[in-house]
Amino acid sequence: MKVLSVVSHPRKDSLTFKVAGRFVQGLADAGHDYEILDLHGIGFDPVLKGVDEPDWSVAEQTFSPEVEMEIKRMKEYDALAFIFPLWWWHLPAMLKGYIDRVLNNGFAYGSNKLHHQHILWLGLAGVSQEQLKKRNYDEMITHLLNVGIADYCGVSNSKVEFLDETLGSNSDHYEMLLDQAYRLGLNYAKD
Repeated sequence: MKVLSVVSHPRKDSLTFKVAGRFVQGLADAGHDYEILDLHGIGFDPVLKGVDEPDWSVAEQTFSPEVEMEIKRMKEYDALAFIFPLWWWHLPAMLKGYIDRVLNNGFAYGSNKLHHQHILWLGLAGVSQEQLKKRNYDEMITHLLNVGIADYCGVSNSKVEFLDETLGSNSDHYEMLLDQAYRLGLNYAKD
């Protein structure tokens, strides 16, 4: 299986990128092909402009060259993984903008749906599991990503995983998180 791993973090030396590296190592060890798409690294512009605004009056539309290039890239993969820090109980603005612009009408929803078999949302949370469960943040985020985005775009096999307590300096805990990321890659699409 070919997996596009979309990573959203402004720093290459972040735990988010370390998690991405271990995740794709697991993918490779399981025999999958992958690409890491570093949204900040490619200078992706997350701001939706008029040319990329969904036009509900047409079945298919042409978008900006940047979005058309990302749609073409996505079409080359069987599955998707989004790896990101959880900020304000949501996706970072860069990743939200990528979804707004690229998962657009006529490609991801509307007259066409995504062809991808699986989507994994791997969110790094600075808080504990207990804090994620407070006010049902974990359920709210999971519902938004699995139903509001993935299922709406035709991908019913979507899973959200949280790596929690990412702000401490406990190296044993970090190793556990990295091992969890590796296992998610190694077992990608098995369940």
